[in-house]
Amino acid sequence: MAHPIIKIDHLSVRYDGQEVLKDLSLNIQKGKIIAVIGPNGSGKTTFIRAILGLIPYQGMIQIDGQPVKASLTKIGYVPQAFSFDRSIPMTVGEFLTLSFKKVSPRKLKRALLEVDMRQYENHPIGSLSGGQFQRVLIARSILNDPLILVLDEATSEIDMAGSKSFYDIVAHLNKVHETTVILVSHEIQMIYKFADHIICLNRELICYGKPKEAITKEVLERLYGQDIRFQEHRH
Repeated sequence: MAHPIIKIDHLSVRYDGQEVLKDLSLNIQKGKIIAVIGPNGSGKTTFIRAILGLIPYQGMIQIDGQPVKASLTKIGYVPQAFSFDRSIPMTVGEFLTLSFKKVSPRKLKRALLEVDMRQYENHPIGSLSGGQFQRVLIARSILNDPLILVLDEATSEIDMAGSKSFYDIVAHLNKVHETTVILVSHEIQMIYKFADHIICLNRELICYGKPKEAITKEVLERLYGQDIRFQEHRH
């Protein structure tokens, strides 16, 4: 078997002496959609920030066989929230070139086409809806053809219809380009059907596996407490 696209060995993170993540070890294979779930304060965003090399940690993280710091150009990232002044007179195309000055017009158009936003290239960035702006952020994240796409609760600011479209776009990128996707989400029902594997975090690794095998009543109770309700959908 080929080496994993992400290898994590005994990952731990402490803030002010408090252990936020404890001794995580797992391998993520290339071309998979991986969902990360857990309650608030469980370490989900800390896990993402460690993979992105944004915080100090103990243990080892390798991206495509290399240390994190040497691999950042292989990762595209869509944050949970992206604040900007909507009155700034800037087009969608101009916004995208802010991060990638040397991006070719052809590549920019292709990225917008991938997220079904090609016709908005010359529209003011401030005129977009929340769902449309999230699509632009995805286009921005794939301009450098990343091996890995990291999405930190990127559907939190969009409605249900926009959320479904968002998942459809991510599934397209995964299928067509074999992009490995790591997705933090609270939408358990959606990721149950959408993800290849699921990481369940509550400061430590509660489970890691295929959703239909990993998401059990017992696991959900360890994550969210006794009151959690989950209805499995079979198709």
